[in-house]
Amino acid sequence: MSSAPNRGPLSFLLKENIVAGPGFNRWLVPPASIAIHLCIGSVYAWSVFNPALTRQLGVVSPAADDWSLTSVVWIFSVAIVFLGLAAAFAGKWLEKVGPRMVGTVAAFCWGGGFLIGSAGIASHQLWLVYLGYGALGGCGLGLGYVSPVSTLLRWFPDRRGMATGMAIMGFGGGAMIAAPVKGWLLSIYAKAPEYLGTREAIDTVIEGGRVFAQTANGMVEVVIASASQAAALPGGGEAGVYVVGTGDTGASSTFLTLGIVYFIVMIIASFSYRVPAEGWKPEGWEPKPAASCLITKNHVHIDQALKTPQFWQLWVMLCFNVTAGIGVIGVAKTMMSEIYGTTMPLIVTAAFASTYVLMISVFNMVGRFFWASTSDFIGRKNTYHAFFILGTILYLSIPYFATAGAANPSMFYLIGFYVATMIIFSMYGGGFATIPAYLADMFGTMHVGGIHGRLLTAWSTAGVLGPLAITSLRQMSVNNAITDLAAKVDAQAFETAFGAPVSQLDALVSAKTVTIAKLMEIAPQGIVDPTPSLYNTTMYCMAGLLVVAFFANLLIRPVGSHHHHPETGAAPSPAE
Repeated sequence: MSSAPNRGPLSFLLKENIVAGPGFNRWLVPPASIAIHLCIGSVYAWSVFNPALTRQLGVVSPAADDWSLTSVVWIFSVAIVFLGLAAAFAGKWLEKVGPRMVGTVAAFCWGGGFLIGSAGIASHQLWLVYLGYGALGGCGLGLGYVSPVSTLLRWFPDRRGMATGMAIMGFGGGAMIAAPVKGWLLSIYAKAPEYLGTREAIDTVIEGGRVFAQTANGMVEVVIASASQAAALPGGGEAGVYVVGTGDTGASSTFLTLGIVYFIVMIIASFSYRVPAEGWKPEGWEPKPAASCLITKNHVHIDQALKTPQFWQLWVMLCFNVTAGIGVIGVAKTMMSEIYGTTMPLIVTAAFASTYVLMISVFNMVGRFFWASTSDFIGRKNTYHAFFILGTILYLSIPYFATAGAANPSMFYLIGFYVATMIIFSMYGGGFATIPAYLADMFGTMHVGGIHGRLLTAWSTAGVLGPLAITSLRQMSVNNAITDLAAKVDAQAFETAFGAPVSQLDALVSAKTVTIAKLMEIAPQGIVDPTPSLYNTTMYCMAGLLVVAFFANLLIRPVGSHHHHPETGAAPSPAE
């Protein structure tokens, strides 16, 4: 060892005190990594919370003061931004203190973020949800994400792609477990709001776009629920008028429960981390000659890596690949329901949409291991070529399946959409899992953990660009669709349905009283529902990003020798 073991109060967390002894089984390390990544990977099931958070007050239907989908989706974006920032700043710290310390801090941040978020939901303070789940939880995401990467690369020098695939596989699979668990918790904690009666039996008035009803206690704000909305209530319900603020979607209690469980699991997993001793290598293994000029035997210092064009080419590749997928993941459940729920309601139910989120997680997880392992044989550069070429074709196919499916509802178009998006998400996950090995090939393993952390700022950027693109383009499409539909609807029918003239359309839309679905109920016969086409423009933009990323990958060359660290022999031991 290069220095005496630290004997401070937290010394049991430091790297020099968790060096594995002779005969240690390296296969005991991956389960700890997977456990932590399963916990933080639940961020990919964020869209399960969208319906609950956008009707926290109305419960059965969004109320005027309920949070909009855009504001809720941005919570997910903030978490991803802080993931990248925390990973970037913690890169050098990780190399110094080791994975156990970083994993422990991640547990406090991720679990604590849920607890603060729970308080924000209960008090209906959106900024607290942003602070807790978004900022603090996002730091937990970043720390937990990078904690195992360099460790597993050193435990498995013989299979770098497989090692990073294992390290990051759990992150993609987190939503596979979290999606049904979150749905179950929301259902058991949910409480139906007070029911006043049918729409015909209750006198309502609209003021400033809000709906009010007269009760024995005076005027109260209400929402009017359709039969399908009421049926989704715990225990079912009847169509009609419900009092705002008298029920509970169960989101706050769900956050509280998950925060406690995730903290416990991540602490146990962090204490299972070990690092290899100086000079350790797998028994009987000897490094083979590099099969590609892109696989270096030299090392690049973390600060020097940022001065190379290769780092920024990889940054662009990761950023654009993530941007193309992350916005879709954030609204996956909503997107499936909007595109096919209106044209194939008997098939694309709420349960079907939830299963769709689950399958995204499955393919995200499997893709991480499959593509990262495949890269050991075909090379990292060729693997990314596959991502960008195939991904561009698939993104361009989605508008076709959505538009054609709306005009002619058919299982063929639904299956085509489903398969295309699943392959996209497998490559989205594969990009994350393959990039650490790509970095090790390009820059060596000396500071690969720290370099990887800094590269994850691309993820932060994508966390803003992706949701911004999909929500802004979608909202623009929604506004245009509502304006077009309102112009085609009979003025008297509009006023009868919404209690206000068309001239008050903006106020009615702002208060969520007028929606595309409600306009379609009174639209003339033969009007095509525009909902399935709301995401077409977004998909064309995503395909364009992958084309740019393809050329960034195509132009990658080996790192110049003037960037190499003077000590280009064996990588420093984990304890140094």
